[in-house]
Amino acid sequence: MAYKVLVVDDSSFFRRRVTDILNKDPQLEVVDVAVNGQEAVDKAILLKPDVITMDIEMPVLNGIDAVKQIMVKSPTPILMFSSLTHQGAKSTIEALEAGALDFLPKKFSDIAQNSDDAGSLLRQRVAQLAKKRGLTRRNLSSSQPIRVNRNPIINTRKSLASIESKTTEANSVKHITSPPIRASGKTYKLLAIGTSTGGPVALQKILTQLPQDFPLPIIMVQHMPATFTNAFASRLDSLCKINVKEASDGDVLKAGCAYLAPGGHQMLITGTENAARIKIIDDNSAKITFKPSVDISFGSAAKIFAGNVLGVILTGMGADGREGSRMLKSRGATIWAQDEQTCVVYGMPQAVTSAGISQLSLPLETISNAILKEIKHG
Repeated sequence: MAYKVLVVDDSSFFRRRVTDILNKDPQLEVVDVAVNGQEAVDKAILLKPDVITMDIEMPVLNGIDAVKQIMVKSPTPILMFSSLTHQGAKSTIEALEAGALDFLPKKFSDIAQNSDDAGSLLRQRVAQLAKKRGLTRRNLSSSQPIRVNRNPIINTRKSLASIESKTTEANSVKHITSPPIRASGKTYKLLAIGTSTGGPVALQKILTQLPQDFPLPIIMVQHMPATFTNAFASRLDSLCKINVKEASDGDVLKAGCAYLAPGGHQMLITGTENAARIKIIDDNSAKITFKPSVDISFGSAAKIFAGNVLGVILTGMGADGREGSRMLKSRGATIWAQDEQTCVVYGMPQAVTSAGISQLSLPLETISNAILKEIKHG
């Protein structure tokens, strides 16, 4: 039986285009379309699709508010279409926080060099999300929306992080259990995280639970367009007790600061273990699919920090991070992976787990505490 898809967009041309692309896959069937956010909410309740594609800017009810209502009334995996602008990035991040699982640029020329490749990618992403329908409904059916006070007088990093941390604890998936973590006793100098599809929410869940005096620098590679990473880093910085920034060329790695690899570039670690710096380079190589790439950043970290790295591979499509993690492990580093149950897409974590590189597979809700225990903090 094919997965049911609801296509939501106020442009009749775009609705037809997306419908035609998705219906080329026998495992996908567009069962209906909606022309605004309110119609999307009504049809999500009525049709119970397996996945929804959603525009952001629409009349009557915009995409972000539609996502919020759908997550309360009929939780469904949602893929957002976004413009590659700063405002588009901010809106997409809001939609992900509201419950959407993934996003793609609305201009298909920004997805791939030709329409066939773009169509294939869209079908692949929609099919992956459709497979997560059951888990998404279980996760969200018992959760409450996050309410953050927007008053600038009290909108401090500590208060926001406290709110987010408490909300995350309250919304943790109760049916998931994990064996107690036994600290290895290793010494660490760096925490390295790699992720893709589903990563923005996963990173937020982990980072908002880290204390202000977190004793390690953190490097993060999230597959994102260039216009998105700065907005995403700024959003994380406003929510976290630690500092979060988009990495810049020449940044000195400091404890308690997380550096997000800028989209469209590669992030390398240079210098020495006690005086490590970030180097940002352009990458026009056709051989490297991802810009930024987890493999490249993790590989450079292996050269500088050797075994004193705790590497974590989170939800994401594909296998980026496997070879970089292999390099780290060969130098004595510790590698963990997110477990299949809590991944939006069990691709990257599966790659390191199947290759025998990862020592532990952990539910997302336990990763931050496991990190703190492993590095003997708190």
